[in-house]
Amino acid sequence: LLVEDDLRVADFLIRGLEAEGHSVAHAKDGPEGYARATSENFDVLVLDVMLPGLSGKERCRKPRLRGLATPILMLTATDAPEDKADRPRGGADDYLTKPFDCDGLLARVEALARRGRGFGAGPPPRVVVGEVSLDRDAMEIRKSGRVVELTAKEYQLLDLLMSAPGKVMSRTRILNKVWGYD
Repeated sequence: LLVEDDLRVADFLIRGLEAEGHSVAHAKDGPEGYARATSENFDVLVLDVMLPGLSGKERCRKPRLRGLATPILMLTATDAPEDKADRPRGGADDYLTKPFDCDGLLARVEALARRGRGFGAGPPPRVVVGEVSLDRDAMEIRKSGRVVELTAKEYQLLDLLMSAPGKVMSRTRILNKVWGYD
């Protein structure tokens, strides 16, 4: 869930996150964001600190007081020392100062999503899309019940694509996830 009142910034963030395979819901102000965060399930909440109707800090503290454990990334325009001292008490799991690098935002969102699922919790051991099943424990692919032999890279590519069926993945994401940065 992205809670951002600046529609240009929100559009930029939504496009960037969706290009990397994330599904993004958007709330335009604090009250809408609070209502959605407490009534729907999200992997990560990305909140602007300065929001109309309810500041990001209040928006962050209220769900925490209600026991919401969803990881929260705060976006802030200020990097003042007094704000830095208050951040850990604000209920957020991480902060990012504007302007920020989109790759840095993506890395933090993905890290918080993993943390929210629990350390060591990985993807499900078995994925089925149509007639194709991928068993991560056995590293085995089956189509219509028959074992399909793949190279290691082909297996990694199929695993990545099956992890988000129906989603378009950017070339950059595929290269980074399957072949790595080097």
